[in-house]
Amino acid sequence: MERGGQVDALSLAAASDALTSRPLLLILLASLSLCASAQDGLTASAQELFEQERWTEVVKLLESAPRPSADLDYYYGVALAHLERWDQARDVLRAGSRLQPRDKRFPVELAGIDFKQKNYGEAKAHLRRALRLDPKDEYANDFLAAVYFLQGNLEAAVKYWNSAGKPAIAALRNEPELRIRPALLDHAFAFAPMSTLKLAELRTTEARLNGLEIFPSYRIDLAARPEGNFDSVLRASELNGFGNTRLQALLHVFRGLPFQQITPEYDNFGGSAINFFALARWDPDKRRWFAQVSGPLGSNPEWRFRVVFDLRNENWEIRNGFTGPAPILAALNLRRNAGSAEIVRLVGWRWRWGLGVELSDRDNRNVLAGTLLTPQLLRQGFQLKQTAHLEFALLRSPEHRLSVSNRFDSQAGRLWSQTDDSFEKLQALLDTHWLPQAKGDDLETRWQLRAGQTSGSVPFDELFMLGLERDNNLWLRAHIGTRNGRKGSAPLGRDYVLSNYETDKNVYSNGFFTVKLGPFLDTGKMLDTSTSLGSRQWLWDTGAQAKLRVLGVGVTFSYGKDLRTGNNAYYATLAH
Repeated sequence: MERGGQVDALSLAAASDALTSRPLLLILLASLSLCASAQDGLTASAQELFEQERWTEVVKLLESAPRPSADLDYYYGVALAHLERWDQARDVLRAGSRLQPRDKRFPVELAGIDFKQKNYGEAKAHLRRALRLDPKDEYANDFLAAVYFLQGNLEAAVKYWNSAGKPAIAALRNEPELRIRPALLDHAFAFAPMSTLKLAELRTTEARLNGLEIFPSYRIDLAARPEGNFDSVLRASELNGFGNTRLQALLHVFRGLPFQQITPEYDNFGGSAINFFALARWDPDKRRWFAQVSGPLGSNPEWRFRVVFDLRNENWEIRNGFTGPAPILAALNLRRNAGSAEIVRLVGWRWRWGLGVELSDRDNRNVLAGTLLTPQLLRQGFQLKQTAHLEFALLRSPEHRLSVSNRFDSQAGRLWSQTDDSFEKLQALLDTHWLPQAKGDDLETRWQLRAGQTSGSVPFDELFMLGLERDNNLWLRAHIGTRNGRKGSAPLGRDYVLSNYETDKNVYSNGFFTVKLGPFLDTGKMLDTSTSLGSRQWLWDTGAQAKLRVLGVGVTFSYGKDLRTGNNAYYATLAH
């Protein structure tokens, strides 16, 4: 009985509690319902004022009201932005974005605030976030394209405009007028009036303009029309004749006088983009006579021919260095006469290939062979060589202004001496180019990685050289390739690896004269052990260089330090 009494007492207590709590629950549910109704009413009122663009009234309505919803934060933030209360608007929109991180409206409006305040970097970051949420959003694509366009990054602008079906091109024009034949220039453009400019067409056009080799600098602009489409405007600096002014012509021809050479050149013959270039060097240890003519095949900028004649008479002294104790290990007088022809084909913007043939004759005189110049290296006579190269764009990111490309070169030759000897040379190049600033070329950075390998009976003049020398493009900038004016003080060999890194800081420019300064780091090694001409270890060079350009004529001064030996190297070279 007692036990039953306890149960009855507990049951009565529970029933009493239930009766007591039920009204409280009903009151709570009713309160929540009233709050939800009030919230819905507030949202509806704010939305109505928002759609009528009554921004002041939206702010008055919401500035003291609780905003537990993303929609109210959106209305309030946009209204604050229209009233140019930028900091408050940014805080409110960020709060709404935290409530609804998948809502693309918030990053788009935040981009608008940063755009109004000219914070273009932040605006682009917000718009890219919005496009990650919805890549097909037409407004965000159009907005992001406009930001890139204002920054002068046309390639990135066209990329995002294409997602919105833009930009429409009404007409093509040049400012100033150019001397190149109109038909040839028209063929260089991969897009036409009354069409939508595609990114691939813009890139192909730039590749063709570069291939004409008469525009040292140019820019394709889009000029907006009132109806919403654009005119394409080519603004280019064009090479013509010996130079556009008498001073420029004199600089082009006589810039090499300190190096005992002249470089006459004549560009864009008759508006055909056919160029002539010559070099005459009377240095008694490095005599050279070089002539080249190049131009488009059949007035088609996708094809280009090149014919070269190269005559050399050089005195070589093979040493282990360009300074300090470095006795002569071997010596010779090399005479080499060569003629070559090449055709190059541009395939769209990504591919370029070339095929060529070279006929040459070599003669070695006054030979001091020592233990380095073997009979195989000193083979003489006529040589026929076939050449081929392929270039390919691996990566091109217009938003980051980053490009990565590679190139492969093949040379297969046969030398007719006492016995027929053949050889093959293979080279590969990986070229990374980065412009870190949103516009301009300040802090321009380039890294190139090269490798080369040979097989067969390679003559002496076909060996690779790692070092600074006017006729060499494989630079270690603390290793000079000449001593007392004679070649042979830089590493030579059959196989190599070479890395070159540099950054250029703009120091001064006034339109006629520019100065750039920057550091560099080079490292390389001759990999073969078949000769004793090359390095036995990795070489590391670092230093700084200054690049000067006056009226299109460039010269580079470099200071390099060999990190292994501590040697210093000072050098000046011309840019073509």
